[in-house]
Amino acid sequence: MNHLLQEIRHSPILWLLVFVPVSIGAANLYPEAHTLLFVLSVLAIVPLATLLSHATESVAARTGDAVGGLLNATLGNLTELVIAIAALRAGEYLLVKASLAGAIVTNSLFMLGASFLLGGLKYHVQEYNRVAARVQAGLLFLATVALLIPSAVSQADAVLPAKFNHQLSIGLAVLLIVAYALSLIHSLKTHRELFASEATVESSETPWPIGLALGTLAGVTVLVALVSEIFVESVQKAAVNFGMTPAFVGFIIVALVGAAAEMTSAFSGALKNRLDLSVGIALGSASQIALFVAPVMVLLSHFIGPTPMDLQFWPGAVVMVLIATLTAAFVTNSGRSTWFVGALILMVYLIFAMTLYLLPPRTA
Repeated sequence: MNHLLQEIRHSPILWLLVFVPVSIGAANLYPEAHTLLFVLSVLAIVPLATLLSHATESVAARTGDAVGGLLNATLGNLTELVIAIAALRAGEYLLVKASLAGAIVTNSLFMLGASFLLGGLKYHVQEYNRVAARVQAGLLFLATVALLIPSAVSQADAVLPAKFNHQLSIGLAVLLIVAYALSLIHSLKTHRELFASEATVESSETPWPIGLALGTLAGVTVLVALVSEIFVESVQKAAVNFGMTPAFVGFIIVALVGAAAEMTSAFSGALKNRLDLSVGIALGSASQIALFVAPVMVLLSHFIGPTPMDLQFWPGAVVMVLIATLTAAFVTNSGRSTWFVGALILMVYLIFAMTLYLLPPRTA
């Protein structure tokens, strides 16, 4: 516990933890103050994500960067999962699909590009395992194909029965989950030697005791779930007050807030010249959203949603996910990066953000 208290005392960003009880209390006292609740929930999620990343890094220090990146992506995606489930129950399928597509694009472009940029400003050239990056990019491409098919078939044949897309989406969801399970077996068991880090960097920081790290992970996960509920309930109406569209909120705002935990760890890894960890978190989280979270949302919609949700995304979202996947595959092919590469990746992300802000999609 002393490690945790010292971390909070010496890290100004963790002082924002005071907004966790404040946001929960405000939600009970002023449930209609959507703009206020939106701001408070964002201020609460940021320090929780930081605390989550510190605890995860302590666990990753004992497991290596490959497992650490997977663990960080998994725990970090809990926020996206909670937000998506809350929106799913409310029948906000546009928000669900926008947040899922946005999470894939945000992780594979913004998080990856910012990691390259931050690390490149400190180190002249950084190296990472390009085999692992290729595998993750391949998984993302598979998921993009699964998202493209329902949209393409629907555009080609308008007389298809409504249940066709739902049946196809269920089949695709199962296939994607199977593919994700196989990828875990490949990277963590049968061929784990291919995913070893390119560089070993000694850290001067003392990791937390494993018990404290796991306890912190459990406690923070519960708090993130509570605050995320407040965030989802307030974000749509607050967006209207800020002049933002639902698509922009889901694709950009929700994705950035949901990825705060992974971003903290990815950026920290890049600054410590542990780019394997950064790439593993960025691409691993993107592929996990595409191959696991999105299919789970489709299956869950049959139980907790007003109506079943399919995998038919609007064409613009599919195009953006495809471009993000190809960009990530292209820039990670060499296994080396500089700050300029990161800047170029961020430019692609900003093009998407500007487009969505000015010309949002009209249909789900």
